[in-house]
Amino acid sequence: MAEWLLSASRQRRVKAMTAAAGSAGRAAVPFLLCALLAPGGAYVLDDSDGLGREFDGIGAVSGGGATSRLLVNYPEPYRSQILDYLFKPNFGASLHILKVEIGGDGQTTDGTEPSHMHYALDENYFRGYEWWLMKEAKKRNPNITLIGLPWSFPGWLGKGFDWPYVNLQLTAYYVVTWIVGAKRYHDLDIDYIGIWNERSYNANYIKILRKMLNSQGLQRVKIIASDNLWESISAAMLLDAELFKVVDVIGAHYPGTHSVKDARLTGKKLWSSEDFSTLNSDTGAGCWGRILNQNYVNGYMTSCLGVSFLSNTSFSTIAWNLVASYYEQLPYGRCGLMTAQEPWSGHYVVESPVWVSAHTTQFTQPGWYYLKTVGHLEKGGSYVALTDGLGNLTIIIETMSHKHSKCIRPFLPYFNVSQQFATFVLKGSFSEIPELQVWYTKLGKTSERFLFKQLDSLWLLDSNGSFTLKLQEDELFTLTTLTTGRKGSYLPPPKSQRFPSTYKDDFNVDYPFFSEAPNFADQTGVFEYFTNMEDPGEHHFTLRQVLNQRPITWAADASNTISIIGDYNWTNLTIKCDVYIETPDTGGVFIAGRVNKGGILIRSARGIFFWIFANGSYRVTGDLAGWIIYALGHVEVTAKTWYTLTLTIKGRFASGMLNDKSLWTDIPVNFPKNGWAAIGTHSFEFAQFDNFHVEATR
Repeated sequence: MAEWLLSASRQRRVKAMTAAAGSAGRAAVPFLLCALLAPGGAYVLDDSDGLGREFDGIGAVSGGGATSRLLVNYPEPYRSQILDYLFKPNFGASLHILKVEIGGDGQTTDGTEPSHMHYALDENYFRGYEWWLMKEAKKRNPNITLIGLPWSFPGWLGKGFDWPYVNLQLTAYYVVTWIVGAKRYHDLDIDYIGIWNERSYNANYIKILRKMLNSQGLQRVKIIASDNLWESISAAMLLDAELFKVVDVIGAHYPGTHSVKDARLTGKKLWSSEDFSTLNSDTGAGCWGRILNQNYVNGYMTSCLGVSFLSNTSFSTIAWNLVASYYEQLPYGRCGLMTAQEPWSGHYVVESPVWVSAHTTQFTQPGWYYLKTVGHLEKGGSYVALTDGLGNLTIIIETMSHKHSKCIRPFLPYFNVSQQFATFVLKGSFSEIPELQVWYTKLGKTSERFLFKQLDSLWLLDSNGSFTLKLQEDELFTLTTLTTGRKGSYLPPPKSQRFPSTYKDDFNVDYPFFSEAPNFADQTGVFEYFTNMEDPGEHHFTLRQVLNQRPITWAADASNTISIIGDYNWTNLTIKCDVYIETPDTGGVFIAGRVNKGGILIRSARGIFFWIFANGSYRVTGDLAGWIIYALGHVEVTAKTWYTLTLTIKGRFASGMLNDKSLWTDIPVNFPKNGWAAIGTHSFEFAQFDNFHVEATR
């Protein structure tokens, strides 16, 4: 057997050298050489002196906000295919962690996500889509770690203040009910819970949250704090013994691959609990590949850190966001690991960050350990190595250049990467490893580009545990003892198509699987399917805006509620919708076209907005806030009555009808030139919409 392995090793080395000297068609594929044949310093991978930090996994965020909004509307089999690429082990991104927003009714980047408790006495654990997404992730990977984190909170918790810490027990109760509801209604065990995304933490609240979790038998649920910066929370923990005890993980956002001394001194788990948020091009993939290695190399293995601190701590990186499944013109368009923003066509794109993820996720698992012997390469790049302690070893090497690995934040100081030969020597328990599987990615020009390509395996029996790689810019290698890696694939999805130019929805769904109507993206407020018990006729099933007070905000929510839909490039269109004002005297509703902003910019949205009010007036404005008034007047409108609004925009002019009768005509509208259609209300008030219909020409 040994003679056969030696012969195979010699044959593979000859094959590698021939390929290196050979055809131009394979010139971009790297070649592997015996250590004796290549110059350069050696990088030793050794576990003789113990191991480094525990690895807690790689994950991604759904939410913060509404980033998976369009995914639920995909038809099968495409929706399941997308989920497989994200969660299925040994297939695509194969994520270890899913972090979701605990919906709080507020705008949290690209939309709002509904709370399980809109009001004080209200509980509904079937709103939104995060429950569904967590179950789909668990279906594919039963071992996936689940995390919940609030961005916004329903307004009743603030008792008139835009602040979740007015009543600490009440807010803790609200969060704990979400965890309990996840288990009771969906059989989901939440593993970690956060405090308030990128906003102030309250030490007393964290302590109360821990006590309330324990009182509900949820001792296994661990606390992450504070999903913001390293400094404040870690310094507070070192000064407060009780706070130190109840915080299990220090989570920082966009740390730039660095941590701080106080965080390391705690000996707690250190996570980059939100990172990436970069366009999912090859540059975004380069960003992701670089930080997956260097978050550990730079942030947690510094010279000022003693081994005693390393032994009980662990590490993880989590990307925002999981899948770019929201209208692309909203903020941070296509900043997901993959893109799925066309449920009407079924089209999706498995972007390069998926395969960069696979280099780590398919060949490691939470509970593995980093080796201490990891670091930077002499001519740029980095390497890490992990082991399961049972003989398996995975080595990940990246050489991402500065130009092609800039993340959206923070600023990246200049560095240089150049071609190099890197020799690695396996020692300790790894010295007898006979073979390593090799997976390779090259980002950049199409002619040189490879994504997660399996190369010939590397035989080490007659090389004293040494091997050499020729490394060039923007490459990623995984060398591993595991043989389970796979580049999963399906037949290509349907071709990309624009949003349908004719679109209708009568909302006649008796038992909706999701609480929100397809393709509507709430930007302020929450619009849900509603059964109107007072109207058994035409308007028995409607879409209702259900918030009656402003939430505790995370972003600059508008003063009006609004839900957008359609093609951002729509220019000429007719929008028709039945509307029902529920609030006497002060209530009001609108339909709109050419809406040009959403997400965290929604307050400044421009467009053509056609309003009617319960006080018997109408208004036409050029913005959501109502500052730009094109027309106004009196009309016979009251609350508790259905009306049909029609808005027609053609070229530089707009006209409106009430109950199919002309109300205003040919108002000049020079800006914006294009945008989404929308519906909404004057304030946080109940109102209903039915028989929505758009006819558009571009």
